[in-house]
Amino acid sequence: MSAPRALYALVFLAGVGTLATEICASRLLAPYYGSSTIVWANIIGLTLASLSLGYWLGGRIADRNPSQHVLGRLVLAAALLVAVIPFVSSPILEVASSGLDEVSAGAVIGSFFGTLLLFAPPIVLLGMVAPFAIRLALVEVASAGQVAGRLYALSTVGSLLGTFMPALVTIPLIGTQRTLLVSAALLAAAASTMLGRRWLVAIAAIAALVLVPPGAVKATDGDVLYEVESPYQFVQVVERNGARRLYLNEGVAVHSLWRPDTVLTGGVWDAFLALPVLLDRPVRRVAVLGNAGGTIARAYGEFWPTARIDGVEIDPAVSEAGRKYLGLSDNPRLTVHDADARPFLRRTDAKYDLIVVDAYHQPYVPFYLATREFFRLVYRHLAPGGIVALNVATVPDDRSLEENLAGTLAAEFESVQVWPVLRFNHVVIGFTERNRRGLMTHDPRIESLVTLLVDGGLSPPVEPLARPWTDDRAPVEWVTDRMILTYAAEGGRLDEDLLPTAP
Repeated sequence: MSAPRALYALVFLAGVGTLATEICASRLLAPYYGSSTIVWANIIGLTLASLSLGYWLGGRIADRNPSQHVLGRLVLAAALLVAVIPFVSSPILEVASSGLDEVSAGAVIGSFFGTLLLFAPPIVLLGMVAPFAIRLALVEVASAGQVAGRLYALSTVGSLLGTFMPALVTIPLIGTQRTLLVSAALLAAAASTMLGRRWLVAIAAIAALVLVPPGAVKATDGDVLYEVESPYQFVQVVERNGARRLYLNEGVAVHSLWRPDTVLTGGVWDAFLALPVLLDRPVRRVAVLGNAGGTIARAYGEFWPTARIDGVEIDPAVSEAGRKYLGLSDNPRLTVHDADARPFLRRTDAKYDLIVVDAYHQPYVPFYLATREFFRLVYRHLAPGGIVALNVATVPDDRSLEENLAGTLAAEFESVQVWPVLRFNHVVIGFTERNRRGLMTHDPRIESLVTLLVDGGLSPPVEPLARPWTDDRAPVEWVTDRMILTYAAEGGRLDEDLLPTAP
């Protein structure tokens, strides 16, 4: 390959490697810190800062020693650092996230230092490539603009490929570890064009690492039955003490729970079984937005068998895990829809007696499911007298997230009340009719839940917020981070909350 073509190929592949590393960073961090806006802000911010530092250093080094061998060594070093990431990320992130596992806190700080330690060094080196290549390719000042434009265009096209290929093809097909190793091998191949054929051994060494089978993404207490990286998130099913738990992303909150001998869990899902007693008629149709592994729907199939249930889950991989390991198929009256909650409601004409919103990935809330526009849409899909129930994370002495959600819901519903069912989970209930009657017939096995709900369990009606959250302004991450970090600073930790129905 001629020198100019080799230089162009190097710049292109450096762009591929930079963005592929950034996309893979989000996948490696998600099992520890989730994939909230805060985590993405750390990834994008540190990537840009690393590239800026690389541009500056690359220009200085290129002026002092404009050698293609120096450039080749920089890229080879970046390739080796990228290749090492999959094998050192687990212990580094385990240490950095130790606080998160106890208090659901530390996503901001932990993801910042995780990104800084693992991904900043190779991205700094890759940032040096473009200014260094411009220095080598520049023959005369008169063509400086043309040369710089061509090389930056190639780098950007490579970045586009490095963005879409991992996200759409390689991560779903071969996983994050092997995507990083393939990227590292491509970078090593590009470096060898600057250093000579004898450096092809580096490509072979990195390529050989692709044969190393990926282990569990994140160590856990229990037997891992299922683990997959879907296009949406990290999904894991763990069996411990006879119960199966569904974890997503950071692996702190349990999103579904299955026990072999009962549909009751002892967790917040049981609380939703009591809600039909607030209706003035038998519950006929229910929507569960955030169906996960089907825990709520499975219990409704036994305790409220007259109800037809639409279980809405954005991630087909989660539904598949539910079918295989969590009893998702146990209820013949359940229809599973692989769709996002809000678009699903926009498309359907159905009217429901009860809509359960359990799509709030603890502790963070998707902002577009926390706004008055969303709650207005929910209202339109409730039958007269119907209710909506939101599962909201709280911590002792700080109910700011709940208060904002309840106050926003009250801006659209006739009446809103809060059921503080557990210390870390409150159920916010919106009623379409202010003067309602309850239907007090229910399965005696959930008598304790009904007693908790109707005997003084509900708060007084909530007043609407003066400034309800909207699609334009819903500072959910800011409110949530303040809540959990303050709780962590006071020495708080998450202990298991159990309802009276716990087996």
